[in-house]
Amino acid sequence: MNYPSVHLAAEPSLDAFGTDNGWVIALKALLVFVFLVVFTLFNIWFERRVVARMQHRIGPNVNGPFGLLQSLADGVKLALKEDIIPKSADKVVYVVAPALSVIPAFIAWAVIPLGPVVTIPFTDIRTPLQLTDLPVGVLYILAVTSIGVYGIVLAGWSSGSTYALLGSLRSSAQVISYEVAMGLSFVTVFMYAGTMSMSGIVEAQAQNVWFILPLLPSFVIYAISMVGETNRAPFDLAEAEGELVGGFHTEYSSLKFALFFLAEYINLVTVSALAATLFLGGWRAPYPLSLWDGANEGYWPVLWFVGKCLAFVFFFIWLRGTLPRMRYDQFMKLGWKVLIPASLVWIFGVSIVRVIQNEGGVDQQTLLIIAGVIVALLLASAFIPEKKPADEPAEPAGDFDAFAGGYPVPPMPGQRLPDPVVTVPADASQDQPRSDARDLDAPTNEEQSRG
Repeated sequence: MNYPSVHLAAEPSLDAFGTDNGWVIALKALLVFVFLVVFTLFNIWFERRVVARMQHRIGPNVNGPFGLLQSLADGVKLALKEDIIPKSADKVVYVVAPALSVIPAFIAWAVIPLGPVVTIPFTDIRTPLQLTDLPVGVLYILAVTSIGVYGIVLAGWSSGSTYALLGSLRSSAQVISYEVAMGLSFVTVFMYAGTMSMSGIVEAQAQNVWFILPLLPSFVIYAISMVGETNRAPFDLAEAEGELVGGFHTEYSSLKFALFFLAEYINLVTVSALAATLFLGGWRAPYPLSLWDGANEGYWPVLWFVGKCLAFVFFFIWLRGTLPRMRYDQFMKLGWKVLIPASLVWIFGVSIVRVIQNEGGVDQQTLLIIAGVIVALLLASAFIPEKKPADEPAEPAGDFDAFAGGYPVPPMPGQRLPDPVVTVPADASQDQPRSDARDLDAPTNEEQSRG
């Protein structure tokens, strides 16, 4: 098949897509699927080994060299476990929910670039290392990944369990809150790149510096938002085993639970790949490897891209092994009162910079420094504790029944639990001291018998 001249360029553009043969498209889709499954198996092993090292343990080291086959063994074990469906569950929704969660995780990778235009081995066909691309590729990823939350919500609702339902409600509020901040962090990238195409953003960073340097506040906001978007510690409120047993997937087992597990780790790689593409130059080689003429040609860029994704995965693991889980109200406050206002102020500052840059005026670097200082001050002020007015009446203290609503609830500020009731046998005299209040210095019956 004759390809247009744009296929011979090192940088793919939108014209390079839509001209591949059917078997080329199927091959690239299969390779993306295999890449994600293998990367997921590796990330599970990698997380267990890193957390074990942080906690001075060994981690998986039996199945395969260095324990690399431990994740595969766990997958086989899950497949062989009994598949249990709760009696009170909505069976249709209960079965569909895991698939609704894992399918969007796979199809989000349709527009993520893994490398430049390459030649398929043993053929003379040239094609970009990207399944396809869109003029609004970033918005496509946000739209697809937001569908995955429906699988979580429906899984908790259809299980017929209170704990699963609470986990699904938390997840829906969590995704709504942090997806707003995540979308706002992309706006400045669009301003600098001049496009929302994934391949176009990579090409824009090839002509300038990586966007992590001029848009550092956007990167920080996105790094925090992507942890909340993927339900990872310390933002794993939807799966808080200390409060909700297991969260939305409490009633799942066997392959259905494995699908949720797979979706979580694929989303982990997806947000990492999105961060690498938008802020770290995508598949382009870092300095000083970029000084090599062949660093950004052929299949070498796939290695740089995987390395950047793995660095973000290590960041996720580091957070899980270091920070404790946040309280839910603190988590929501961080999203609505800190990240979103900071994003809006930063967008306003970058917009001024771009206008002045296009029309000529103050130096761009100076304006970016000023805008960065303003955002840093806003972030610092958000962590200052609020002071209550002096004339605010104190909350009345009183006894609090933790089981009044049928579920144990901790007391609110100003409330206290009632004193424990000590039961005394009916035949015991009123003035007779209790057995637990006896004189500890008095000899016991055994000591008296010995004497």
